[in-house]
Amino acid sequence: MYGEVRSTQRLTPSMVRVVLGGGDLDGFVPTPYSDQYINAQFIPAGAPYTAPFDPDDLEAIDAEYHPRARRYTVRRWDGNQRELTIDFVTHGDHGYAGPWAQQAQPGDCLQFKGPGGAYAPDPDAAWHLMAGDESALPAIGAALEALAPGARAVVLVVVDGPDDELTLATLGDVNITWLHRRSAKDPIALLPDAVASLDFAPGPVDVFVHGEAGEVRVVRKHLLSERGIDRKKASISPYWRRTMTDEEWRTIKSSWLADQANDV
Repeated sequence: MYGEVRSTQRLTPSMVRVVLGGGDLDGFVPTPYSDQYINAQFIPAGAPYTAPFDPDDLEAIDAEYHPRARRYTVRRWDGNQRELTIDFVTHGDHGYAGPWAQQAQPGDCLQFKGPGGAYAPDPDAAWHLMAGDESALPAIGAALEALAPGARAVVLVVVDGPDDELTLATLGDVNITWLHRRSAKDPIALLPDAVASLDFAPGPVDVFVHGEAGEVRVVRKHLLSERGIDRKKASISPYWRRTMTDEEWRTIKSSWLADQANDV
């Protein structure tokens, strides 16, 4: 499946919004999840083909030119306009997805597989805890929009600075705290410390925590071992790993997750 770029927008210094339409998006079937995602296919520079492409045709092409798959949250699906909105975290010229988003022009094609997903806010929860960094913002934003009117939520988000904050719409009763890396003495401890210092409200809490692997791991251990959160009822997972490229992280992620499971 693929869509064509209809518009791009620089939301913050570190995030670009891309709206896709046309292509074969008439066949897009959304999931019921607020963290629904696509596996986008990014074509390496110098590849002898463009999107849309037939995967069967890639067998005759050197592996170095095969598309690089990257998972991205669907920020919004407009079923009436048949438009798919994806928010990309960008960090200069590194990687494949960020540079593509920064250079995307109307008419460019993005091919992908999916969508998939696993999490949506539990309507029976007494309150919701959503925590992460820029990489989790699209899913957090979609989850906040899915909250029932008056549903209580506490949101903790780590970003570089005030310019990286976003306005997040919701009908819920939401308390959002932005945590700034640049002004922090220990940026890596921002999210774990913020979660650990929370006064938990009474009643069952619905948990969504995603972001940098090391930080998420510390938060996970705290929530499961000290707060008594049921791991089966919490969505906690790393999106990326500090000091590693996306390619490096993908090669060790499975073993890293297996090791993390031994924490609690």
